[in-house]
Amino acid sequence: MAQIPATSATSIPVSAISAISAISATTAPVSSPTPSSSRRRVRALGVVSALVSLAALAPFATAVAHASPATPLAPPPVRDEDRPDYARGDQLLVTVRDSGVPGADGVYRLSCHPGGGTHPHADAACAALDRNSVWGRDAFAPVPDGSVCTLQYGGPATAHVTGRWAGRPVDATFERSNGCEIERWDRFVPLLPEVHAGRPSSPPSQHPIHHPSDHTSGPSHPFQPADPSRPAPRPAPGASTRPAPRPSLLPAPLPAPLPEPAPEPQPAR
Repeated sequence: MAQIPATSATSIPVSAISAISAISATTAPVSSPTPSSSRRRVRALGVVSALVSLAALAPFATAVAHASPATPLAPPPVRDEDRPDYARGDQLLVTVRDSGVPGADGVYRLSCHPGGGTHPHADAACAALDRNSVWGRDAFAPVPDGSVCTLQYGGPATAHVTGRWAGRPVDATFERSNGCEIERWDRFVPLLPEVHAGRPSSPPSQHPIHHPSDHTSGPSHPFQPADPSRPAPRPAPGASTRPAPRPSLLPAPLPAPLPEPAPEPQPAR
């Protein structure tokens, strides 16, 4: 009888073992084999091999059966342009107070790339933010401590900016209490309104101011040219038309030395 390959007992079902035993009992060797018995023996061995193969593949079939239910796929990520304005990355909330600029005070929402929101100058404000953004540096950083600033007052205007910009949270306060704060405010115009506090609100007078001593239209200095927009003065009747000599820039000559006094007469002897 042909040898059956050894197989792990745990991988062969009980039904396969029973079938092998039954076939072995019915195919016991006889003293004089016949062709029909040989064919039955070969057929039985083929059935046993098929059962052993199926028993070996049973664990894999079970694993495939457990993995057959398809898991639901996650939805694709939402593109940034499909998000609403409030859910985008570059989103700021700007609050302006006491600016003195008509229509500038209030709360504005700004989103960039592309520009949007309720800010009146969204595109220009985003351009100002991009201009002040440098990799590795906080664009909304306050004035460094110990900075030397001019004693300049730019008015009571204040601003508060919150949100996110360039992947960083923003919580910045702006004022115009000195030269450094004014310069920091002006860098973010038009995100912040352009404030002209400290400057004359009305244009200067169109009438020139005359001093009491300015009774002629000539130059106040001999080397200062006369104003061409003012008419030249008319000479007085009988006055000389020769121009007055200009003062010399050379130092004045020294006075002549005094003559030596005459010797006193000697008395006669």
